[in-house]
Amino acid sequence: MFGRKKNIPEIDKEQLELIKTAQKRIKQKKRLYAHFVVFLIGAVFLIVINKVLKIGESFTIFEVDWFVYAILLWLFFFVYHVFNVFITHKFMGKAWETEQLNKLVAKQQEGIEKLKKELPSKTQAETETFENSHLEEKKKSELTIIVAAAENDAIGKHNKLIWHISDDLKRFKNLTSGHHIIMGRKTFESFPKPLPNRTHVVISRNSNYQVPDGVAVVHSLEEAIQFCANDPQPYIIGGGEIYKQAMLVADTIELTRVHHTFEADTFFPEIDPAIWKKTHDVFHPKSDKNDFDFSFLTYKRI
Repeated sequence: MFGRKKNIPEIDKEQLELIKTAQKRIKQKKRLYAHFVVFLIGAVFLIVINKVLKIGESFTIFEVDWFVYAILLWLFFFVYHVFNVFITHKFMGKAWETEQLNKLVAKQQEGIEKLKKELPSKTQAETETFENSHLEEKKKSELTIIVAAAENDAIGKHNKLIWHISDDLKRFKNLTSGHHIIMGRKTFESFPKPLPNRTHVVISRNSNYQVPDGVAVVHSLEEAIQFCANDPQPYIIGGGEIYKQAMLVADTIELTRVHHTFEADTFFPEIDPAIWKKTHDVFHPKSDKNDFDFSFLTYKRI
Protein backbone atom coordinates (compact mmCIF):
# COMPACT_ATOMS: atom_id res chain seq x y z
CA MET A 1 0.00 0.00 0.00
CA PHE A 2 2.79 2.38 0.94
CA GLY A 3 5.45 0.84 -1.27
CA ARG A 4 6.97 2.40 -4.34
CA LYS A 5 4.69 2.88 -7.29
CA LYS A 6 5.39 0.67 -10.26
CA ASN A 7 6.40 2.46 -13.41
CA ILE A 8 3.62 1.97 -15.93
CA PRO A 9 4.96 2.17 -19.47
CA GLU A 10 3.24 4.85 -21.52
CA ILE A 11 2.18 4.39 -25.13
CA ASP A 12 2.58 7.42 -27.34
CA LYS A 13 -0.27 8.60 -29.58
CA GLU A 14 1.17 7.10 -32.77
CA GLN A 15 1.52 3.66 -31.21
CA LEU A 16 -1.98 3.88 -29.77
CA GLU A 17 -3.36 4.79 -33.20
CA LEU A 18 -1.59 1.80 -34.77
CA ILE A 19 -3.03 -0.54 -32.12
CA LYS A 20 -6.54 0.82 -32.69
CA THR A 21 -6.18 0.34 -36.45
CA ALA A 22 -4.94 -3.23 -36.00
CA GLN A 23 -7.84 -4.04 -33.68
CA LYS A 24 -10.29 -2.59 -36.19
CA ARG A 25 -8.81 -4.68 -39.03
CA ILE A 26 -9.00 -7.85 -36.91
CA LYS A 27 -12.71 -7.22 -36.22
CA GLN A 28 -13.34 -6.64 -39.94
CA LYS A 29 -11.69 -9.93 -40.88
CA LYS A 30 -13.58 -11.80 -38.15
CA ARG A 31 -16.88 -10.45 -39.47
CA LEU A 32 -15.86 -11.45 -43.02
CA TYR A 33 -15.06 -15.01 -41.89
CA ALA A 34 -18.42 -15.23 -40.09
CA HIS A 35 -20.10 -13.92 -43.23
CA PHE A 36 -18.41 -16.65 -45.31
CA VAL A 37 -19.45 -19.44 -42.92
CA VAL A 38 -23.04 -18.20 -42.77
CA PHE A 39 -23.07 -17.90 -46.57
CA LEU A 40 -21.99 -21.54 -47.03
CA ILE A 41 -24.45 -22.87 -44.47
CA GLY A 42 -27.23 -20.71 -45.89
CA ALA A 43 -26.54 -21.82 -49.46
CA VAL A 44 -26.64 -25.51 -48.42
CA PHE A 45 -29.84 -24.85 -46.44
CA LEU A 46 -31.58 -23.24 -49.46
CA ILE A 47 -30.63 -26.18 -51.68
CA VAL A 48 -31.86 -28.70 -49.09
CA ILE A 49 -35.27 -27.09 -48.54
CA ASN A 50 -35.79 -26.94 -52.29
CA LYS A 51 -34.36 -30.25 -53.48
CA VAL A 52 -34.82 -32.48 -50.45
CA LEU A 53 -37.85 -31.00 -48.72
CA LYS A 54 -39.42 -30.01 -52.06
CA ILE A 55 -40.35 -26.53 -50.75
CA GLY A 56 -40.90 -24.15 -53.67
CA GLU A 57 -39.81 -26.83 -56.10
CA SER A 58 -42.19 -25.66 -58.78
CA PHE A 59 -41.30 -21.96 -58.40
CA THR A 60 -38.78 -20.77 -61.01
CA ILE A 61 -37.70 -17.45 -62.46
CA PHE A 62 -36.88 -17.57 -66.17
CA GLU A 63 -36.80 -21.34 -65.83
CA VAL A 64 -34.15 -21.13 -63.09
CA ASP A 65 -34.83 -22.34 -59.54
CA TRP A 66 -35.54 -19.48 -57.17
CA PHE A 67 -32.85 -20.54 -54.65
CA VAL A 68 -30.17 -19.90 -57.31
CA TYR A 69 -31.11 -16.21 -57.34
CA ALA A 70 -31.11 -16.15 -53.56
CA ILE A 71 -27.63 -17.68 -53.45
CA LEU A 72 -26.35 -15.28 -56.14
CA LEU A 73 -27.74 -12.28 -54.21
CA TRP A 74 -26.09 -13.54 -51.05
CA LEU A 75 -22.87 -14.13 -52.99
CA PHE A 76 -22.99 -10.53 -54.24
CA PHE A 77 -23.08 -9.20 -50.66
CA PHE A 78 -20.24 -11.51 -49.68
CA VAL A 79 -18.06 -10.32 -52.61
CA TYR A 80 -18.86 -6.71 -51.68
CA HIS A 81 -17.78 -7.45 -48.12
CA VAL A 82 -14.49 -8.93 -49.37
CA PHE A 83 -13.91 -5.91 -51.61
CA ASN A 84 -14.59 -3.51 -48.74
CA VAL A 85 -12.19 -5.27 -46.36
CA PHE A 86 -9.26 -5.98 -48.68
CA ILE A 87 -9.51 -3.63 -51.66
CA THR A 88 -11.25 -0.39 -50.61
CA HIS A 89 -9.22 -0.29 -47.40
CA LYS A 90 -5.99 -0.15 -49.41
CA PHE A 91 -6.74 2.66 -51.81
CA MET A 92 -9.27 4.65 -49.76
CA GLY A 93 -8.01 4.08 -46.24
CA LYS A 94 -6.05 6.47 -43.99
CA ALA A 95 -2.74 5.80 -45.76
CA TRP A 96 -4.33 6.53 -49.14
CA GLU A 97 -5.90 9.77 -47.81
CA THR A 98 -2.54 10.91 -46.40
CA GLU A 99 -0.78 10.15 -49.69
CA GLN A 100 -3.36 12.11 -51.72
CA LEU A 101 -3.21 15.04 -49.27
CA ASN A 102 0.58 15.19 -49.49
CA LYS A 103 0.39 15.20 -53.29
CA LEU A 104 -2.10 18.09 -53.32
CA VAL A 105 -0.08 20.14 -50.80
CA ALA A 106 3.12 19.58 -52.80
CA LYS A 107 1.37 20.70 -55.99
CA GLN A 108 -0.01 23.84 -54.34
CA GLN A 109 3.39 24.66 -52.82
CA GLU A 110 4.98 24.29 -56.25
CA GLY A 111 2.46 26.77 -57.65
CA ILE A 112 3.12 29.26 -54.83
CA GLU A 113 6.89 29.09 -55.38
CA LYS A 114 6.39 29.66 -59.11
CA LEU A 115 4.17 32.67 -58.40
CA LYS A 116 6.74 34.13 -55.99
CA LYS A 117 9.41 34.00 -58.68
CA GLU A 118 7.17 35.84 -61.14
CA LEU A 119 6.22 38.63 -58.72
CA PRO A 120 8.67 41.49 -57.93
CA SER A 121 10.18 41.40 -54.46
CA LYS A 122 8.71 43.75 -51.88
CA THR A 123 10.49 45.88 -49.29
CA GLN A 124 9.50 45.53 -45.65
CA ALA A 125 7.68 48.86 -45.79
CA GLU A 126 5.66 47.74 -48.82
CA THR A 127 4.79 44.46 -47.10
CA GLU A 128 3.55 46.24 -43.99
CA THR A 129 1.52 48.61 -46.15
CA PHE A 130 -0.02 45.63 -47.97
CA GLU A 131 -0.92 43.86 -44.72
CA ASN A 132 -2.68 46.97 -43.42
CA SER A 133 -4.31 48.01 -46.70
CA HIS A 134 -7.74 46.95 -45.43
CA LEU A 135 -7.33 49.47 -42.61
CA GLU A 136 -6.22 52.28 -44.90
CA GLU A 137 -9.12 51.68 -47.28
CA LYS A 138 -11.56 52.37 -44.45
CA LYS A 139 -9.65 55.44 -43.25
CA LYS A 140 -11.12 58.59 -44.79
CA SER A 141 -9.88 61.16 -42.23
CA GLU A 142 -6.44 62.77 -42.05
CA LEU A 143 -5.10 60.73 -39.15
CA THR A 144 -2.45 62.48 -37.04
CA ILE A 145 -0.18 61.18 -34.30
CA ILE A 146 0.63 63.74 -31.64
CA VAL A 147 3.39 62.96 -29.16
CA ALA A 148 6.20 64.39 -27.05
CA ALA A 149 9.32 62.22 -27.03
CA ALA A 150 12.85 62.58 -25.71
CA GLU A 151 16.03 62.14 -27.74
CA ASN A 152 16.00 58.43 -26.83
CA ASP A 153 12.28 58.25 -27.81
CA ALA A 154 11.16 58.01 -24.17
CA ILE A 155 7.57 59.19 -23.70
CA GLY A 156 6.62 58.15 -20.17
CA LYS A 157 7.26 56.20 -17.01
CA HIS A 158 4.68 54.53 -14.76
CA ASN A 159 1.92 55.98 -16.98
CA LYS A 160 3.07 59.57 -16.29
CA LEU A 161 4.94 62.31 -18.15
CA ILE A 162 8.58 62.66 -17.12
CA TRP A 163 8.98 66.38 -17.87
CA HIS A 164 7.00 69.59 -17.79
CA ILE A 165 6.93 71.75 -20.90
CA SER A 166 4.14 74.29 -20.75
CA ASP A 167 4.33 75.22 -24.44
CA ASP A 168 3.91 71.57 -25.43
CA LEU A 169 0.71 71.29 -23.38
CA LYS A 170 -0.63 74.46 -25.02
CA ARG A 171 0.19 73.13 -28.48
CA PHE A 172 -1.53 69.83 -27.67
CA LYS A 173 -4.64 71.69 -26.55
CA ASN A 174 -4.71 74.00 -29.59
CA LEU A 175 -4.31 71.15 -32.09
CA THR A 176 -6.70 68.61 -30.56
CA SER A 177 -9.54 70.88 -29.37
CA GLY A 178 -12.76 70.14 -31.23
CA HIS A 179 -11.49 66.80 -32.53
CA HIS A 180 -11.61 63.11 -31.64
CA ILE A 181 -8.63 61.87 -29.65
CA ILE A 182 -7.83 58.13 -29.83
CA MET A 183 -5.95 56.49 -26.97
CA GLY A 184 -5.32 53.27 -25.10
CA ARG A 185 -6.90 52.48 -21.75
CA LYS A 186 -3.80 53.35 -19.70
CA THR A 187 -3.45 56.74 -21.37
CA PHE A 188 -7.10 57.51 -20.62
CA GLU A 189 -6.65 56.48 -16.98
CA SER A 190 -3.69 58.85 -16.65
CA PHE A 191 -6.11 61.82 -16.97
CA PRO A 192 -7.79 63.11 -13.79
CA LYS A 193 -10.93 63.54 -15.90
CA PRO A 194 -11.78 63.66 -19.63
CA LEU A 195 -10.26 66.64 -21.43
CA PRO A 196 -12.78 69.35 -22.34
CA ASN A 197 -13.96 70.05 -25.90
CA ARG A 198 -12.67 66.73 -27.25
CA THR A 199 -14.31 63.38 -28.02
CA HIS A 200 -12.40 60.60 -26.28
CA VAL A 201 -12.16 57.24 -28.06
CA VAL A 202 -10.63 54.61 -25.78
CA ILE A 203 -9.27 51.31 -27.11
CA SER A 204 -9.69 48.43 -24.64
CA ARG A 205 -9.94 44.65 -24.97
CA ASN A 206 -12.31 44.63 -21.99
CA SER A 207 -15.86 44.61 -23.36
CA ASN A 208 -17.17 45.70 -19.92
CA TYR A 209 -14.76 48.62 -19.47
CA GLN A 210 -16.63 51.44 -17.73
CA VAL A 211 -16.17 55.07 -18.82
CA PRO A 212 -17.96 58.37 -18.12
CA ASP A 213 -20.76 59.56 -20.40
CA GLY A 214 -19.50 61.00 -23.66
CA VAL A 215 -16.48 58.69 -23.82
CA ALA A 216 -16.54 55.96 -26.50
CA VAL A 217 -14.98 52.51 -25.99
CA VAL A 218 -13.82 50.43 -28.96
CA HIS A 219 -11.77 47.25 -29.18
CA SER A 220 -9.22 47.97 -31.91
CA LEU A 221 -7.51 50.82 -33.73
CA GLU A 222 -9.54 49.94 -36.83
CA GLU A 223 -12.80 50.41 -34.90
CA ALA A 224 -11.50 53.70 -33.48
CA ILE A 225 -10.71 55.07 -36.95
CA GLN A 226 -14.15 54.03 -38.19
CA PHE A 227 -15.74 55.76 -35.20
CA CYS A 228 -13.91 59.00 -36.13
CA ALA A 229 -14.92 58.85 -39.81
CA ASN A 230 -16.81 62.17 -39.64
CA ASP A 231 -13.88 64.03 -38.06
CA PRO A 232 -11.51 65.34 -40.76
CA GLN A 233 -8.60 65.44 -38.27
CA PRO A 234 -8.65 62.82 -35.47
CA TYR A 235 -5.54 62.50 -33.30
CA ILE A 236 -3.73 59.49 -31.85
CA ILE A 237 -2.44 60.48 -28.40
CA GLY A 238 -0.93 57.24 -26.99
CA GLY A 239 0.29 55.05 -25.52
CA GLY A 240 3.26 53.15 -26.84
CA GLU A 241 1.46 50.15 -28.37
CA ILE A 242 -1.24 52.34 -29.98
CA TYR A 243 1.48 54.57 -31.45
CA LYS A 244 3.21 51.51 -32.90
CA GLN A 245 0.01 50.37 -34.65
CA ALA A 246 -0.83 53.91 -35.80
CA MET A 247 2.57 54.39 -37.46
CA LEU A 248 1.39 52.01 -40.20
CA VAL A 249 -1.68 54.06 -41.15
CA ALA A 250 -1.20 57.66 -39.93
CA ASP A 251 -0.74 60.55 -42.38
CA THR A 252 1.02 63.04 -40.09
CA ILE A 253 3.18 63.07 -36.97
CA GLU A 254 3.17 66.16 -34.75
CA LEU A 255 6.22 65.59 -32.55
CA THR A 256 7.58 67.62 -29.68
CA ARG A 257 11.20 66.50 -29.50
CA VAL A 258 12.56 67.08 -25.97
CA HIS A 259 16.32 67.54 -26.27
CA HIS A 260 17.31 65.32 -23.36
CA THR A 261 17.41 61.60 -22.55
CA PHE A 262 15.33 59.96 -19.81
CA GLU A 263 14.80 56.61 -18.13
CA ALA A 264 11.37 55.37 -19.16
CA ASP A 265 9.19 52.29 -19.60
CA THR A 266 7.30 53.54 -22.65
CA PHE A 267 8.89 54.62 -25.94
CA PHE A 268 7.82 56.08 -29.27
CA PRO A 269 8.64 54.03 -32.40
CA GLU A 270 11.61 55.12 -34.50
CA ILE A 271 10.64 57.43 -37.39
CA ASP A 272 11.88 55.95 -40.67
CA PRO A 273 13.09 58.72 -43.04
CA ALA A 274 12.28 56.45 -45.98
CA ILE A 275 8.61 56.68 -45.02
CA TRP A 276 8.36 60.08 -43.29
CA LYS A 277 9.48 63.51 -44.49
CA LYS A 278 10.11 66.36 -42.03
CA THR A 279 8.13 69.43 -43.13
CA HIS A 280 8.36 71.64 -40.04
CA ASP A 281 11.13 72.18 -37.44
CA VAL A 282 11.08 75.01 -34.87
CA PHE A 283 13.52 75.06 -31.94
CA HIS A 284 12.52 76.44 -28.51
CA PRO A 285 15.08 77.00 -25.75
CA LYS A 286 14.65 76.10 -22.11
CA SER A 287 12.77 78.74 -20.05
CA ASP A 288 10.98 79.32 -16.75
CA LYS A 289 7.92 77.45 -18.07
CA ASN A 290 9.80 74.84 -20.01
CA ASP A 291 12.25 72.56 -18.18
CA PHE A 292 14.23 71.52 -21.30
CA ASP A 293 15.14 72.64 -24.80
CA PHE A 294 12.66 71.26 -27.31
CA SER A 295 11.56 71.48 -30.94
CA PHE A 296 8.18 71.30 -32.62
CA LEU A 297 8.47 68.92 -35.57
CA THR A 298 5.98 67.86 -38.23
CA TYR A 299 6.37 64.76 -40.41
CA LYS A 300 4.30 63.82 -43.44
CA ARG A 301 4.05 60.34 -44.93
CA ILE A 302 5.92 60.23 -48.24
